[in-house]
Amino acid sequence: MNGPQGENADRGSVAVVQSVDRALTVLEILAAQGEAGVTEVAAELGVHKSTAFRLVAALESRGFVEQLTDRGKYRLGFGVVRLAGAAAAQLDIAREGRPICEALAADLEETVNIAILDGDRAVNVSQVRGPAALSTHNWVGQGTPLYATSSGKVLLAHAPDPVRKDLLSREMQRFTAATITDPEALRQCLDRIVEQGWGCTVEEYEVGLNALAAPVRGADGDVIAALSVSGPAFRMDPEDFPRLARRVVSAADELSRKLGFFGQLR
Repeated sequence: MNGPQGENADRGSVAVVQSVDRALTVLEILAAQGEAGVTEVAAELGVHKSTAFRLVAALESRGFVEQLTDRGKYRLGFGVVRLAGAAAAQLDIAREGRPICEALAADLEETVNIAILDGDRAVNVSQVRGPAALSTHNWVGQGTPLYATSSGKVLLAHAPDPVRKDLLSREMQRFTAATITDPEALRQCLDRIVEQGWGCTVEEYEVGLNALAAPVRGADGDVIAALSVSGPAFRMDPEDFPRLARRVVSAADELSRKLGFFGQLR
């Protein structure tokens, strides 16, 4: 874009990036010093006190910093702890799940993934390819639609009601002729997943690709991830799903126990 409007947009983008960078620097300052006042933060950033105050106030509104009322200084808030806990949980799932995924991939000779819920997507945090796997696609770090993948369906089936209702109220993109885009049909599918303890897709996200997944629970019993196996349709026939499901569910339950869940699995 050329002209004044384009120049204004560019300047606006630079300002946003600068503000984000400064906000992150504020967090680093508080992490290093333990606590600091607006004057100290402004000096560290090399900005006016009013700018520092706006940054700190924005971070405080999101719970990333909190004010020590008796001293007028700030320290890191529990919002940072929440993010750190989420990151640690993902690392725990990937680390603890690795040997289980390796054993399952070797047993079933197909690709095994672990995915977590991230907004309206399923994001893969670990992947192990089996010896017979044809695809070299690496799904780690990639988000996939909740309604069209086996992991996504499992996560959606156990997601809080607002998450389910929000997705079911939206128009869903069709990826293949088999993609479920009808809200009522998807709702019935999710109910079956909860009842039977596993979910599947038959060429719903990619033509020629089938998959099956089971829920992984955290120490409190909530479903925090999905463990899946995927492979070409000519090898993973739907008739074999019940047999494969027993093995996948067993592996997911094993991971749940490693993550501290010792309650009733079904």
